[in-house]
Amino acid sequence: MDTSQSVVIIGAGIVGTNLADELVSRGWKNITVVEQGPLSLPGGSTSHAPGLVFQTNPSKTMTLFAKYTVEKLQSLWKDGQNCFNQLGGLEVATTPERLQELKRKHGYAQSWGIEAHLISSEECLKKYPLLNKGMILGGLHIPSDGLALAARATQILIESTRNAGVKYLEQTVVTGIEQADGHVIGVTTNNGSVPADIVVSCAGFWGVEIGKMIGLKVPLLPLGHQYVKTTAVPGLVGREVNTKINAMNAELPILRHQDQDLYYREHGEQYGIGYYGHRPMPVDAGSLGVTPKDVDDKNMPSRLDFTPEDFAPAWEATKEILPVLRETEIAEGFNGIFSFTPDGGSVVGQAPNLDGFYVAEAVWVTHSAGVARAVAEVLTEGRSRIDIAECELTRFEEVQLSPEYVSETSQQNFVEIYDIIHPLAPKENPRNLRVSPFHARQREQGAFFLEVGGWERPHWYESNADLVKTLPAEWRPVDRDAWSSKFYSPIAAAEAWKTRNAVAMYDMTTFHRFEVAGPGAVHLLQRLTTSDVTKGPGSITHTLLLNTHGGITSDIFVSRLEDNIFQIGGNTATDLSYLAREARGQAKYTPGQWAQVRDITGSTCCLGLWGPRARDVISTVSPDDFSNRGLPYMGVKKTSLAGVPVTMFRKSFVGEYGWEIQTTPEYGQRLWDLLSQSGKPHGLVAAGRAAFNGLRLEKGLRAAGSDMSSEHNPWEAGVTYAIQMDKKADYVGKAALQQLSRKTPTRRLRCLTVDDGRSMILGKEPVFYNGQKAGYVTNAAFGYTVRKPVAYAWLPGNVREGEAVEIEYFGKKIKATVTSDPLHDPQDRRLRSEGASSEPELQKRLKSLL
Repeated sequence: MDTSQSVVIIGAGIVGTNLADELVSRGWKNITVVEQGPLSLPGGSTSHAPGLVFQTNPSKTMTLFAKYTVEKLQSLWKDGQNCFNQLGGLEVATTPERLQELKRKHGYAQSWGIEAHLISSEECLKKYPLLNKGMILGGLHIPSDGLALAARATQILIESTRNAGVKYLEQTVVTGIEQADGHVIGVTTNNGSVPADIVVSCAGFWGVEIGKMIGLKVPLLPLGHQYVKTTAVPGLVGREVNTKINAMNAELPILRHQDQDLYYREHGEQYGIGYYGHRPMPVDAGSLGVTPKDVDDKNMPSRLDFTPEDFAPAWEATKEILPVLRETEIAEGFNGIFSFTPDGGSVVGQAPNLDGFYVAEAVWVTHSAGVARAVAEVLTEGRSRIDIAECELTRFEEVQLSPEYVSETSQQNFVEIYDIIHPLAPKENPRNLRVSPFHARQREQGAFFLEVGGWERPHWYESNADLVKTLPAEWRPVDRDAWSSKFYSPIAAAEAWKTRNAVAMYDMTTFHRFEVAGPGAVHLLQRLTTSDVTKGPGSITHTLLLNTHGGITSDIFVSRLEDNIFQIGGNTATDLSYLAREARGQAKYTPGQWAQVRDITGSTCCLGLWGPRARDVISTVSPDDFSNRGLPYMGVKKTSLAGVPVTMFRKSFVGEYGWEIQTTPEYGQRLWDLLSQSGKPHGLVAAGRAAFNGLRLEKGLRAAGSDMSSEHNPWEAGVTYAIQMDKKADYVGKAALQQLSRKTPTRRLRCLTVDDGRSMILGKEPVFYNGQKAGYVTNAAFGYTVRKPVAYAWLPGNVREGEAVEIEYFGKKIKATVTSDPLHDPQDRRLRSEGASSEPELQKRLKSLL
């Protein structure tokens, strides 16, 4: 963007002031920061934050945000003292389960580039002598973690940015957001209007109230969190601390006792204790009123009265883990307000309903500078160098934006913040928000459901359990370790076998489907996608959405149903927001090229029917020609199956012949029954996502958001089949691709197979090459066809096929080999065939199996 545009930042906390600083460093001049409280202590979460910065997170994005925040805070000095005390972080285990979890977390640290060490109980005591020796089983030590003084950092940033020309308006309450023609033009305050080309809400837990001013649902919930200080600790009394070096009067590492939902830090002679084990305490930010002029560290809107009864269990657990504190008492405490979201991530990005209005909220001190830099990069360069999809404001489905959903799930996240959570673990509540019309039949067949985006999605069917006993030896599932066995069943092996050797039916309803229609539909898709979508009706194009730098933001399937009607198979609600925003802009500047973008996921349902006998099944319910002449691979047509109106999409995520068969929900149960009955003679079974994931990886299909993101280009990700360099139309990212095509990738997404054929990994584990950490796993599953675990991992570009690597899983090294991909049907013969009906030998073999 043009850096001369005027920017208004709402909120002068640690995020807002960091954003002002990041923009100034990029040449922005016209910046105003509006703060409802006094600049000396604004009174939000920043003003009372305990300041513990533990960087390692299952999310690469959040870890890298934290890493940059540490770097930024270390660079801020005032009166000879900086704003970060790099004491190191220590997480201790008092249960065997937590000790295993620390091994997994150690893997995250290595994957994301954070120095970390698994240490023994004895080493924990050396680093933290105050610990109860008899309780500690081991720990995780991260030398670069430490204590941040957020309030001090904020004041330094205010001073430096003000000197650079940033205007600060304190005691100024935002009462409205001004807009015209779909774009923000300023903010209204109690002291008048402030014009703006861009407005960024960094209002923290007040962000919900700011969002309401433009009809934006900001999915965060303010919650009270307990923090106390003890009386003087005998062992710390009289201790001399060099506060020039050791800011905040602390020398010991910051400490987490997650088995009891506790964390600790020093305050000179006192101890600070934070507790997440109490009941959730939701707060209505709108009820807090206007921040008063006089705010101090004991009186601020974000600091609520302490409730000692809630802290009682924490105090008892504290005296166990730190016996020296038995000689102290609680001197003071408060319930401080922080922001929580339905999935625990921050909320960052442009509002889908108002151009030029951005949010950067639910951001803790730990990630503050990282988020601010990402927003500044988006405003300046059009993209963040660190992929922010996990934090994207528009990532939530409509049902996830309801106050009821936000409240329940955010409170659940508070309760579970230190719990050991399996990567496949679904939300306990709310459930059954969204079910496909096949749900009743799936329950009858014993479906085991996991949840995604509010949808209930089958992962396997107990009705197929007996098939496991009859599997050929080469298809029988191997034993797994306890962790990878969670949310898994060996039934998946039988469902995968049926898919490869007969036919299986998958519920594809939960996949996002959008409709793009209107006279400008072709133009819209031509300028946004990497492929030529001008092929006639009945065609499907697998293509990419890129940012201007050539980074992959999504991969989509574009099906042309009519001249001006397309159906898009997308990945997330963010895809919908992007397409809709671009369509609005196109209609604004070229009214004759308008296009309507709408989500049709809920008004459709879909079954994937795949396998060599899929054509045998379909031929019993339709006289249509489903040969390659009647419906070729990557073709689509509308027809009917025994009276059920359907749209048939000839494509496959599992690498087998067949279709996605789409209809409307009122016909869904009829379609399920029809295919189930017709498929019985051909061995058809219902199959779930566990089998699907393994088959997808065998076929080498990348998943946007996990395998590839905006940090990666098509050559690195191995998806150059989805780009057309000779496409005549200009499109987003085309110029960048032309430059990238002349460069040799320094990293690649590689397929790995586990050498012993049985050791599982689940994703995000570090990968070692020649003994050095070289990359990380993106996705993994057991490949039943190839009879070994399969993983995809980002590795240096010089790592070749056939070379050996090691994957660290819970502290153990698993040998694996870099392999060419796809592992299954590399020539696409099965995808492009006409099924077993046209191959007598295959038909004969399948008959013997069934």
